[in-house]
Amino acid sequence: MEKIIAKLGLGSCGIAAGAGEVWTELEKIVHDEKYLVKLEKTACIGMCFEEPVLELSGPGKPTVMLGTVSPGDVKSILDGYLSNTLEYNNIILHEHKEAVHNDLIGNQQRIVLRNCGVIDPESLDDYEAAGGYQALRKALTLKPMDIIDEVKASGLRGRGGAGFSTGMKWQFAFNARSDKKYIVCNADEGDPGAFMDRSTLEGDPHAIIEGMIIGAYAMGADEGYLYVRAEYPMAIKHLRKAIADAEAKGYLGQNILGKGFNCELHIKEGAGAFVCGEETALMQSIEGKRGMPTIRPPFPAESGLWGKPTNINNVETWANIPWIITHGADAFRKFGTEKSPGTKVFALAGKIKNSGLIEVPMGMTLHDVIYKVGGGIKDGKKFKGVQLGGPSGGCVPASLLDTTVDYDSINKTGAIMGSGGMVVMDEDSCMVDIARFFLNFTQNESCGKCTFCRIGTRRMLEILTRITEGKGVMEDIEKLEQLAVKIIKGSLCGLGQTAPNPVLTTLRYFRDEYIAHIEEKRCPAHSCTALLKYEVVPDKCVGCTACARKCPVQCISGAVKQVHEIDQSKCIKCGACYTACKFNAITKV
Repeated sequence: MEKIIAKLGLGSCGIAAGAGEVWTELEKIVHDEKYLVKLEKTACIGMCFEEPVLELSGPGKPTVMLGTVSPGDVKSILDGYLSNTLEYNNIILHEHKEAVHNDLIGNQQRIVLRNCGVIDPESLDDYEAAGGYQALRKALTLKPMDIIDEVKASGLRGRGGAGFSTGMKWQFAFNARSDKKYIVCNADEGDPGAFMDRSTLEGDPHAIIEGMIIGAYAMGADEGYLYVRAEYPMAIKHLRKAIADAEAKGYLGQNILGKGFNCELHIKEGAGAFVCGEETALMQSIEGKRGMPTIRPPFPAESGLWGKPTNINNVETWANIPWIITHGADAFRKFGTEKSPGTKVFALAGKIKNSGLIEVPMGMTLHDVIYKVGGGIKDGKKFKGVQLGGPSGGCVPASLLDTTVDYDSINKTGAIMGSGGMVVMDEDSCMVDIARFFLNFTQNESCGKCTFCRIGTRRMLEILTRITEGKGVMEDIEKLEQLAVKIIKGSLCGLGQTAPNPVLTTLRYFRDEYIAHIEEKRCPAHSCTALLKYEVVPDKCVGCTACARKCPVQCISGAVKQVHEIDQSKCIKCGACYTACKFNAITKV
């Protein structure tokens, strides 16, 4: 009798949520009960908020996916599925029936994430069964320029942030004359709230490797580097095994597939410097030097690693290549818009229900991304804004939710597509403090080479801190805008040139919040601690004493069943009383 398959997501997010314990229980029960069940491992399918995620399938049975599975659920789930009596309160996907997240997957178009959460990322056999390395076989029968022309025809734009034509970038490297060329995968993902590269590398490492081999053949390179953050141990582990397996099967190394083409790939572990996401700083780091940007020109296609022509693309860009070569440029252009074809991977984070990884066609509106795919805002709160492009990006307000997700439309808002981070904010988010948070990040990550980036961002951060503490003056707004312009013009690399974006976009769309902080000494979102005050609402206070018992500095007084009072001179604004009160008798003002 054919076995059913129980497939468990064991990506970083799954393990953090307890998937390791679920796997141990699965192994134990299947062994002890002698079930006809085959256990398989996979990575995250994107629904990080539902981890641990277990998928069940089998002959004559529907494929179902179950979320937030605990070790204690395992036996009843297997028994129910095997006996066709499965009852579980969190069936998140169902092949034939309505399930809570059917639409979440149905509204996506998965090209880059096509194998994530589907195959075992450590199995070359699984990747080949899903069509893996067929694109490489096809590419090696073509002329290099034919491959580059196909990539150009697809309209694929670099998914690392700037959106430059991938095909044109490849042609520049192809045209460069040299005895040695390099290719690089930029997996130095450092944006707060971004995890696109990590999940893709963990879930489908061979797709990136296959894309790089095809690119190397097209551009005439024979060596490449994957620059991956050392904080991604599982991604690195999967990549190392994928490279070794590809070499053993003849997809990498000498005389690939008997075509006389040679290519070697190496992994370089980055030390976590955000600035090394900038391509010239990244190359300095690969060479063993301090990761600091260098002046361009010359561009990497002319003089990159060790002075040789070098092409750099990010994880998502490389992962698109095998699909494009297999299916063709026209098939890729069926998705997206004329100027931004294809799909885009986003990491949804912040105050959103369905936090995780998604892939949607370019041209979908921000509204549909956040509400149809992301499930809307947590706890019934109002949407306020979304930070796109991480610290280098900007904040898009609710009034622009109909903006389509494509490079040109996003740029018009003052934000950037970036690598795909989306941090969603609700009515409780203070936009001045959000700007301060992102500027603090870029200020800390500045390499210090450029004076305006090193010192200008520090001055901006000091001003924003003063404003959030209620010490700002109206002249500070003009100073912020003046400093922003000078930092953009006076910085060598993309870090400094984009660092002011969060400040400029919040000033553009939420200037009233800056004014409230400065003139009224009030934070409209009740978020900035220095401007916050907790008060008892007399009509609601029942004198239960819960607030007084929780107060760490004993600044709340009042008899039992009598209205309590907060001594503002002692209050440290920790919020313990606000959290403890079950009668909404304490308010933030």
